[in-house]
Amino acid sequence: MANVPKKKGFFRAYLDFNVLYKILIGLAVGAVAGIILASCGVTALPKWISMFGTIFTRLLKMIIIPIIVGSLVVGASSVSPANVGKVGIRVIIIYLITSAIGVCIGLAMGAIFKPQADLAAVTELAAEAEGKLADTNVWQVIAEIVPTSVLTALVNENVLQVIFFALLFGICLSYMKVSDNERIRTISMTTYNIFDCLSEIMMKIVSGIMQYAPIGVAVLIAEVFAKNGAKVAGALLIVTIACFLGYAIHIVLVYGGLLKIYRIKIRTFFKEARTPFITAFVTRSSNGTLPTTFQAAENLGVHKEVYAFSLPLGATINMDGTAIYQGVCATFLVLSCIGRPFTGGEIAMIILLATLASIGTAGVPGAGAIMLAMVMQGINMPIEPGTVIAGAYAMILGIDAILDMGRTALNVTGDLTCTCCIAKKLGYVSEDSVLKNSK
Repeated sequence: MANVPKKKGFFRAYLDFNVLYKILIGLAVGAVAGIILASCGVTALPKWISMFGTIFTRLLKMIIIPIIVGSLVVGASSVSPANVGKVGIRVIIIYLITSAIGVCIGLAMGAIFKPQADLAAVTELAAEAEGKLADTNVWQVIAEIVPTSVLTALVNENVLQVIFFALLFGICLSYMKVSDNERIRTISMTTYNIFDCLSEIMMKIVSGIMQYAPIGVAVLIAEVFAKNGAKVAGALLIVTIACFLGYAIHIVLVYGGLLKIYRIKIRTFFKEARTPFITAFVTRSSNGTLPTTFQAAENLGVHKEVYAFSLPLGATINMDGTAIYQGVCATFLVLSCIGRPFTGGEIAMIILLATLASIGTAGVPGAGAIMLAMVMQGINMPIEPGTVIAGAYAMILGIDAILDMGRTALNVTGDLTCTCCIAKKLGYVSEDSVLKNSK
């Protein structure tokens, strides 16, 4: 008798269904439900339904600090100062500079398009958030990056201070890993493995939260549409246009400019970069695209000792597309909740936060949305349950998969661009390389 495959249960079928589609369905269901409720004169969901949205926002807040600590310590300590030498220093610097430029482009797109949903804000919340932002002083912020107590920074969820300590901890750990003292090497690898385990655990938790995300998004979006009707949908279209235009500008001006400066033919480069670009767009994962990015670098004639280091590193710390996304979406959240643009000090704060946070952003689908929550936490606008900003954040999360496609493709293209430029500058290309022959 032939084996008849067992039918999947509902729960297993739900887990196996693409998260992208589930979140989009959650967005659509929530929007339709909210519009229907609004047309019936209902502006608030029952508390037992609203609870599911509250749980989602609380889950997001729960993972912010552990993700920062785990991923930043692992990311910083993975760069061996004894081995990377001049290649590593140059690659890291160019990655951080292009990420900072990406934030600036994102903020510029936000300033030009002014994406804003006319939400029914809670007056007290808006006033409180306004007061917090008004007190932001960039010089004071920079001085206070250094914590007086690490435990206090962790308990109070001071994102910048936690980032600073995690980076410092990771850099020191990277030196210990290559120590001549065997005892120090052993304990440093044990420490690294602990934080690597923490990082992996957090990624598992994030995956679980993303499975719950469609439910949380549906409830939060339903609340937003019930209070505000369908008028907020246009704001999401503007956010999408602003992000993708920012991605295009970054490719043309920043990457095109780098290729010109290092005298690499743009057509030759993009002929090989096309495959990883498309792969990243579809998979939404910088790490998942690494095999095709490696192959593209190999085809361009880059030495393996360079691309085997710079491309995995870039998948962790080079997040230009994510940086643009932060600038546009942070502008949307603040305009929607407070109704005014950022001041100069706040802009500097976001550039600093987003650039530093990009070092620890995992190269997996949806990581940029978690990073956005970190940035908002850093400018004293945390994603609190039941607040206006939670509803605005849910709107962004509803279209995050679409934005993620473009930003991941940009991230991967940036990794390959920077790798090729540094390799050619330092002569780490093969004799018959198309890069070497490009003038």
